[in-house]
Amino acid sequence: MRLETTILRQCRFLAGPTATGKSAVALLLAKRIDAEIVALDSMSLYRGMDVGTAKPSRDERAHTPHHLIDVIDPHEEYSVAEYVSAADRACREILQRNRTPLFVGGTGLYLRAVLRGVFEGPAADWKFRQRLEEEIALRGSDALFDQLRRVDPVSADRLHANDARRVIRALEIHHVTGRPASQLQQERPLPIEQRPPFVDWLSPPRDWLHERINTRVDRMMEAGLLDEVRTLLAAPQPISRTARQALGYKELIDHLEGRCSLSDAAQAIKTRTRQFAKRQCTWFRNLEECTEVPIRGDETAEQIADTLATPPTNRPQPTG
Repeated sequence: MRLETTILRQCRFLAGPTATGKSAVALLLAKRIDAEIVALDSMSLYRGMDVGTAKPSRDERAHTPHHLIDVIDPHEEYSVAEYVSAADRACREILQRNRTPLFVGGTGLYLRAVLRGVFEGPAADWKFRQRLEEEIALRGSDALFDQLRRVDPVSADRLHANDARRVIRALEIHHVTGRPASQLQQERPLPIEQRPPFVDWLSPPRDWLHERINTRVDRMMEAGLLDEVRTLLAAPQPISRTARQALGYKELIDHLEGRCSLSDAAQAIKTRTRQFAKRQCTWFRNLEECTEVPIRGDETAEQIADTLATPPTNRPQPTG
């Protein structure tokens, strides 16, 4: 499954690690290019997960249309293939209005899937999945992740041990086909002349980004992230395994369920978010379709938006 090349080439992309200020830049860029924003984020899909995912405000969404935000409830799951299909529909609707789809976010897996398509794989083997879920309940996620390392080390390097849904799917593909998922998931980049010309990712200085992440976590806590997590846990249907693993939510669930103090949970959010940002940069750097846009940290959102509105070949080269 992939977007048609004619549609893809009319899209623009703004990616980057968390806390780089993508949302503020995107709102300004959208004005300059007459765009509607398509969220490129696996967690802002969830309704009720607002503070921890730094969703744009209602006013921002009213001023600039946003798509693929608040699509599913926290107890539901959402596959990459479903995301690509929904993104395709959103892009077609936006183009029919003679506007530009502007993908904005930090989920590298989604960016790769939109740019290259997605391998849907064999049908689900529900008995096998149930057995693996029971194994997680008995032995923990690390035991299952060790199995994946043995049969598909490439997929294991791409996934986190706590991402149970994708770990199970990778093991399921190997079980059904006898081949590693990483070997089958070999969607290649389109030829250069068929790729979208604007696939940018913001590349910030590490120390500046770490400071931004720490400050952002503090502000999320002040804005009521803990209460948001309490509300999710109190919902009639239990929060999905994927939603439970979201940064900020997993750590506060650990606190609310008595596994750590609030201060330890907050510190864990900062540490894991910094680690996540590093993995995000690796994703974008390894996607040859992406153009790295170095930022120093002292530019305004307006200045960055002006740069992104310019074709990559015409942009001034960074100095120093």
